[in-house]
Amino acid sequence: MATTADFKNGMYFNFNGKPCKLIYFQHVKPGKGPAFVKSRFKNLENGKILENTFTAGAKIETINIERRPYQFLYKDEDGYNFMHTETYEQIHLDNDFVDNPDLMKEGQYVEMMFHVDEDRCLTCELPPFVELEVTYTEPAVKGDTASTNAMKEATLETGAIIMVPLFINQGEKIRVKTEDRTYGERVK
Repeated sequence: MATTADFKNGMYFNFNGKPCKLIYFQHVKPGKGPAFVKSRFKNLENGKILENTFTAGAKIETINIERRPYQFLYKDEDGYNFMHTETYEQIHLDNDFVDNPDLMKEGQYVEMMFHVDEDRCLTCELPPFVELEVTYTEPAVKGDTASTNAMKEATLETGAIIMVPLFINQGEKIRVKTEDRTYGERVK
């Protein structure tokens, strides 16, 4: 158990029985009335951002979360199969646990968050950037645009469709930001 005085960004705790990660907090001591703590945290099960105000000194239940390295092996009709990179233990996850699964190719390294006490997987996260090949995109035509930020659709080797600048051609490798599924840069 901890109190609001122990709050630190990145701290893990249970809120209404759900595992959460503290993103932001602020201690407030108004001129009149008791002190309180405004907080913003992420529910680790569904990824929603929640806000709550705790009274100063309120008790919270901290939890142990562990990040483990895994490698994506293959997808089947039931979901996704991964292997721990150190112990070679294999696990299977449903489609709901994987963020942006269409940006993941076989052999991709990911990090999984586990609730240590329950030995339960909470999330599967891709690295911040993935490198993928463009398998199809319309060719750019000179004079196609009146603005400098013109974009077009591109299909990647994993089947994902994202928006890329007009100068990207079929067969090129690009770096994609996994957080918001946007084009990052060309890979040389």
